[in-house]
Amino acid sequence: MTEIKTTETVRTTCPYCGVGCGVLATRHENGKITVAGDPDHPSNFGRLCSKGSALGETLSLDGRLLYPEIAGERSDWETALDLVAHRFSQAIRDHGPDSVAFYVSGQILTEDYYVANKLMKGFIGSANIDTNSRLCMASSVAGHRRAFGADTVPGTYEDLELADLVVLVGSNLAWCHPVLFQRLESAKAANPALRIVVIDPRQTATTSIADLHLALKPDTDVALFNGLLAFLSEARALDLNYINRFTEEFENTIQAAGPCEIGAIAEKTGLSRQDIALFYKMVARTEKTVTVYSQGVNQSVVGTDKVNAILNTHLATGRIGRPGMGPFSVTGQPNAMGGREVGGLANMLAAHMGLDNADHRRIVQDFWQSPVIADRQGLKAVDLFREVKAGRIKALWVMATSPVDSLPDADGIAEALTECPFVVVSEVTRDADMVPFADVLLPAAAWGEKDGTVTNSERRISRQRRFLDLPGEVRPDWWHFSEVARKMGFEAAFSYPNAAAIFREHAALSSHRNGGMRDFDIGAYKGVSDAQYDALTPFQWPQAAGNAASQTRFFANGGFFTDSGKGRFVPVAFRTPRKLERAYPFLLNTGRVRDQWHTMTRTAKTSRLTSHIAEPFAELHPQDADRLGVSPADLVEVKSPHGTALVRALVTERVRPGEVFVPMHWTDQFASQARIDAVVAPETDPHSGQPGSKFTPVAVSKREMAWFGFAILTRRPEAIAADYWAIAPIENGYRLEFAGRNEADLRTVVSELGTFGDDQLSIEDTVNGSFRQAFWQEERLQAAFFFSRRPVEVSRQWACGLLSGEPMAVSRRSEVLAGRAPADRPDPGAIVCSCFQVGCNQISDAARCGAGSVAAIGETLKAGTNCGSCRSEIQTLLDTLATESLDETDLAKAG
Repeated sequence: MTEIKTTETVRTTCPYCGVGCGVLATRHENGKITVAGDPDHPSNFGRLCSKGSALGETLSLDGRLLYPEIAGERSDWETALDLVAHRFSQAIRDHGPDSVAFYVSGQILTEDYYVANKLMKGFIGSANIDTNSRLCMASSVAGHRRAFGADTVPGTYEDLELADLVVLVGSNLAWCHPVLFQRLESAKAANPALRIVVIDPRQTATTSIADLHLALKPDTDVALFNGLLAFLSEARALDLNYINRFTEEFENTIQAAGPCEIGAIAEKTGLSRQDIALFYKMVARTEKTVTVYSQGVNQSVVGTDKVNAILNTHLATGRIGRPGMGPFSVTGQPNAMGGREVGGLANMLAAHMGLDNADHRRIVQDFWQSPVIADRQGLKAVDLFREVKAGRIKALWVMATSPVDSLPDADGIAEALTECPFVVVSEVTRDADMVPFADVLLPAAAWGEKDGTVTNSERRISRQRRFLDLPGEVRPDWWHFSEVARKMGFEAAFSYPNAAAIFREHAALSSHRNGGMRDFDIGAYKGVSDAQYDALTPFQWPQAAGNAASQTRFFANGGFFTDSGKGRFVPVAFRTPRKLERAYPFLLNTGRVRDQWHTMTRTAKTSRLTSHIAEPFAELHPQDADRLGVSPADLVEVKSPHGTALVRALVTERVRPGEVFVPMHWTDQFASQARIDAVVAPETDPHSGQPGSKFTPVAVSKREMAWFGFAILTRRPEAIAADYWAIAPIENGYRLEFAGRNEADLRTVVSELGTFGDDQLSIEDTVNGSFRQAFWQEERLQAAFFFSRRPVEVSRQWACGLLSGEPMAVSRRSEVLAGRAPADRPDPGAIVCSCFQVGCNQISDAARCGAGSVAAIGETLKAGTNCGSCRSEIQTLLDTLATESLDETDLAKAG
């Protein structure tokens, strides 16, 4: 065997969540890319989650957009960019600057963001640039600005490890920020006194580590934290010195919070009095308290008030800006923070300056030497697309995001895009739901091809470095904007030779007329050479020019960025969530799953990441399922006045009665009708403009089907004629779940999915409606189909392993149609560990043989020993097995 020689290892940054993990990407002589965690990166110290560990498997050019297109036909850059510049210029001339808009993404790099923001706000003269970050952290931005005077994250990741109490609010950290969860898990192992409270309506993978789980009613966080503020006051746990020296508006805020009436708070939140009292006492008695919050707080029509209710408790105790204490917003995207820094939101200016501040507008316009500067807030995401639908946006540029999948009322977004006169889409893949709406498609660089910087949740700026050649005619996003700006007549301001030049300008603007008056300052880097930029190591801001890097936390001794220089308590009143209607009696919650990311355009390229959860689902409480006549694996319709989704029923006590959880990832590329944001109501927070993606009244009903099918195939069908389908890659092929409402000739259903050869075997039971058929070519299995009148009972993981490409003896072919593993090939069960493809049956068997801890399972099966993302699920499985064992013991004694 020829030894593979390493040719180059590049230090870069993961393109997934806001943890910002360092990655070592190694390019081998045979073209293969392998990845590993960077042990020297201070965000992850070598750890990676399941998604990050699989990055090397997602770099194929399958489905990539490689050339510019106009009206669906291949074009060239000159023609495409001329058209974009002409149509935008024409709209501005005929209808004014507010007739055009950019909608960008927390996936793009800071340098991309900077150029887009500069073009729109300083040269076009409108603030109509917003980002999908509006959907995940806008309420945190608004809350920070109300309390601190700037969008400042006070603390660092290290604080979670130094704390004695960590409160996780609306955060499934184990699945959504797995490496940060691993750091917390390690801290708890090293410090058994560390206590963790999880505040979340659902039982999640994160609750496995909790000392206390508060499963409160959705959108009642303000009542809980107002009560906490009142309790701290009544228990004399306030830091009056801090309040008096460094803050204002405390008296009004404590009055608005009202008295700490535990009974009333219990009624509002649905929590027990005992649990509320315990939580309040834990916080009051623990100085080193960190409150981590995420989408369960932000994605709400009262999200900003939730943020300020949390911040009020930390200002009141002075637990902010010191090691092991403070509020901490964890962001969902890899560069949502970078976008905030350059003013990527419609209500912000560059370098954390405010559009509503005339001095800030003068500073930015003077620095850019721009002909104009936007002087009022632009359209936030939901409002932007309302204006598109109303016909007031004449030209729209969408970059690195899919609003037809991710914005609420997604079907309405699709209608708006259809009516928009001119739509430009900068995209990596042709297999995306946004592509059909594009008048002009521009091929963008993907991870591994990009070069620039990103900022993570703890204000740490890291480099994403290019280690792959740009394929076809792909160009980076900043180049797209710069070339159009030049063609619009702004050449002098957009003649950037590379990303380093943009970063230098960004750093220089951050220090321009700053002098410590603004939080964001990286002036120390405004003079970096191209070589220094290439070698840039991760750093936390602020780093002002001429000052040695020192401060990593904010506000321990005041120093706020409000006009008075004091931190501002914000009085917030609890608003009772709206009551559900008879027609829509369930409450829809949406979110992420462990191994997928956004709309799956990257993560679904590898079977390793689809093996954990392969199809969209709705979590239903057993009481609700029983009342609706829904059995596990039935198909259910989730419906609101805005749209409908059809997904698999997952009956579980993880959700509260009356609530339903559906993940956000599935698009029309992977399922027939699972775009859950088509169901979500377009209602927003009045301060932040962030949609309430976790509180939509819906109806849930069982969808009757005449037949159900499951298949494994070596190639993806061109079309799937079924009322329900969900497809996912597996090793050497695809797995397909599908079903039909009407009786059908199942052999015809098979033939319509493709041609698989004449060498076939089938069995049929017409009485029970069962039909199974498999096809071979040159003794290798090409496809297998399993049909039933009920959801198909076939071992999925065993079946997916049949497409090994190995010859299969004729004598063993009947095993395929049996639908279950033979005795000599045990069924691994549903995959728990993606890295080593370890299933729940294997873990259960190992546990019954004595491997009773997560560590023991790791020693026996390797599960949980690579990325660690599955460790909480392994623990939950072990806990369940232990409970079953106790139950069996009790039954034996009773007998």
